[in-house]
Amino acid sequence: MIAGPSEQRPSLTDVDGILVGQHTDPRRPTGCTVVTSSQAFTAGVDVRGGAPGTFDLDVLRSENLVEQVHAIFLAGGSAFGLGAAAGVSRCLEERGLGFPVGDLRVPVVCGAILFDLALGDAGIRPDADAGYQACRAAGPEPVAEGNVGAGAGATVGAYAGRDGAMKGGLGSWALSLPGGLQVGALVAVNAIGDIIDPSSGRIIAGARRPDGSGFLGLMPRLREGWTPGGEIRSGTVIAIVATNAALTKSQCNRVAQMAQDALARCINPAHTQWDGDTVFALSTGRLPSRAPADVGIIGALAADVLAAAILRGVRAAESWGPYPSCRDFPAATR
Repeated sequence: MIAGPSEQRPSLTDVDGILVGQHTDPRRPTGCTVVTSSQAFTAGVDVRGGAPGTFDLDVLRSENLVEQVHAIFLAGGSAFGLGAAAGVSRCLEERGLGFPVGDLRVPVVCGAILFDLALGDAGIRPDADAGYQACRAAGPEPVAEGNVGAGAGATVGAYAGRDGAMKGGLGSWALSLPGGLQVGALVAVNAIGDIIDPSSGRIIAGARRPDGSGFLGLMPRLREGWTPGGEIRSGTVIAIVATNAALTKSQCNRVAQMAQDALARCINPAHTQWDGDTVFALSTGRLPSRAPADVGIIGALAADVLAAAILRGVRAAESWGPYPSCRDFPAATR
């Protein structure tokens, strides 16, 4: 079941220090989601898709100077959505956050975008104001899910063509261990493949049959020798996992790599040449324990919570225009 907007539920904001803000454009399904904090945090990234759209990822390379960042944004709008970065930076500067450069503070902002231009007026896309509004709205409340923020215009199952695609969305989940370790995830699910529930192996959203009677089943068809048509099939899953453990940049990059396992579990096919699949990992370092962080455990848990967030993103989505949602297929919502 999907929790209502006022219900307390596990969310990325359960990780100590994490704040999330979203802006959803009322004119068409698109938007921006910003993850930030009152203090800088350590971060890493892993990019697996063949068509990524990203902003300032070089800062996350282990050998580079800056050790921490101040915000990560996810946005729709394809490459146009990268313009949201300017608004996020402006908001952070107003709050006095940034890397010290003389008398200035220069906010360090990283981000990634997804393709949602096929829904509504493609001339409407997240811009600097959208980034500013999302950053300004950042707070500790549970993350809204479904057709919101970066997931507002997300779709799934476009591998066989957009006529058979379904609505995707934004999802979040988290867990806390008895010792105080916290791991959370947030994801905008915009995959061209089918979404699979790993617990049952069943498709819960994805490419539909031409008559709309059910799921096409992409992988069985591909094994039969079926070839999709020539239509551009643009997707991209963009996600953030976070922990309160103290990690280095190198360790965050390893956690991001392990978290990508969630896409392999829940999306088939994933990481294609049409996807820009990108996963960020961040560390707030607020776990009281002085014991060294076990990156292998944190990475494994990050993949688990990201898998749960992927399923929640599609189950929370609502239909839009020609794109039905998971809720329109009752058996898939269980």
